[in-house]
Amino acid sequence: MKSNWKRTAILVLVISALAGIADAVAAEKSENAKRLVTGVEDQVAVALTIYNVNLGLVKDQRQATLPAGTFELGFMDVASQIIPASVQVRSLAGPSSLRVLEQRYAYDLLNPQRLLEKYVGKEVKLYTENQYTERDETVTATLLSIDGGPVFKVDEDITFGHPGRILFPKVPDSLASKPTLVWLLENSLTKPQRIEATYLTNAINWRADYVLTLNARDDRADLSGWVTIDNKSGAVYSNATLKLVAGDVNRVRDEQELRTRILAKEAAAPKAAPQFKEEEFFEYHIYTLQRPSTLKNNQTKQISLVTADQVSVKKELVYFGARQYYQTRYGEAVSNQKINVIVEIQNKKENNLGIPLPKGVVRVYKQDAEGSLQFVGEDSIDHTPKDEKIRIKMGNAFDVVGGRKQTDWKKLTADTYEAAFEISVRNHKKEDVVVKVVEPIPGAWTMIGSSHEYKKTNAHMAEFMLTVPKDKEVKMTYSVKMRF
Repeated sequence: MKSNWKRTAILVLVISALAGIADAVAAEKSENAKRLVTGVEDQVAVALTIYNVNLGLVKDQRQATLPAGTFELGFMDVASQIIPASVQVRSLAGPSSLRVLEQRYAYDLLNPQRLLEKYVGKEVKLYTENQYTERDETVTATLLSIDGGPVFKVDEDITFGHPGRILFPKVPDSLASKPTLVWLLENSLTKPQRIEATYLTNAINWRADYVLTLNARDDRADLSGWVTIDNKSGAVYSNATLKLVAGDVNRVRDEQELRTRILAKEAAAPKAAPQFKEEEFFEYHIYTLQRPSTLKNNQTKQISLVTADQVSVKKELVYFGARQYYQTRYGEAVSNQKINVIVEIQNKKENNLGIPLPKGVVRVYKQDAEGSLQFVGEDSIDHTPKDEKIRIKMGNAFDVVGGRKQTDWKKLTADTYEAAFEISVRNHKKEDVVVKVVEPIPGAWTMIGSSHEYKKTNAHMAEFMLTVPKDKEVKMTYSVKMRF
């Protein structure tokens, strides 16, 4: 019974406070008559540049008629995740006519709890509709406390659990109904003008997601790329001019300092015209959407970035060695060692690409025997300029496995050694395969003998190409002298 009484009291409190907010907001508007305000209804243009480091640059233009002299202007409906120190404001009609003397950001937003907190120790009115007399009753009370529920003093009596509404005379100056920038301005241009506020905001981000659909032979693929924008900045950007910046932009992190999936389509869609115009920008790349777009708060939106058909790809089976095999005597054979499956793409114009690709996740699909697309792997890629390679690790081969053992080890001098290895690759597939064997070799080394040709790809790496017939095993041996 006591629990029900408490829930009823809390419910009454919330309903009372919400009802009183309407009167408080009206009072705020009256108060704002002394302080000029501009809201989203005055917005004539907005431009948004989003960086893939959870940061956005907003340029918000408003039409306003300002008085001459010194006054306060409340610039409402800004992002709640704004970085106040980044704000700049200017008049587009006459930049020298408007000067900012002071600036503050009103982030203490109006809600029932904060309104009650601000009125502790102050007078409010308690409104009750008497259901018996059908008459409205209003009394003046002092709000003494809100801990566990509001406690009031009416005349000389103390009471709580009031069943009616609480009426507040006005919104306190320290509370704002919307995120608001407040400037103390000095203006000399009295005709209508556009003013532009530019600021950075946190909690807005974008990423690239790609879908790669392989053909039956795994030598060509169709590529589609999407931009996924996640807006949690606390503002709506209507019909915004949208730009995306790709690159590793450095940020200074404060100590107090966020997906929807791309689904492959069963049938190929017609190739659409590019929606983004790409160009170099400083040491980054900028992508401009060729139409306005609206981003709502707490919304994730996807926009097509790139499409490319019949892109040449190369599938590789790669068997990586490991340094630890050089650090023991006569190692045991390692059975069923995994062989990586990697798809490589040349980002070149002659390969139907040749455009800077922002970093993101590439998800790869392929049709099964029934013609239905199936997911076969994914990998993340870094920012990739044109004419560079994209390598996507798909996973590990099922029917191609490797094994290895160290067959010899000699210490020639204090810093010179000889070692020999045997590597076997077994192919259980229905067709021949080529496996690239990549062996890391420490120190200064010289190949003494090898059963297969090799390439010294860098100072500490040797590569062998093994052709393995179907249902066969191929063994490769080599010996090496090392000094380290």
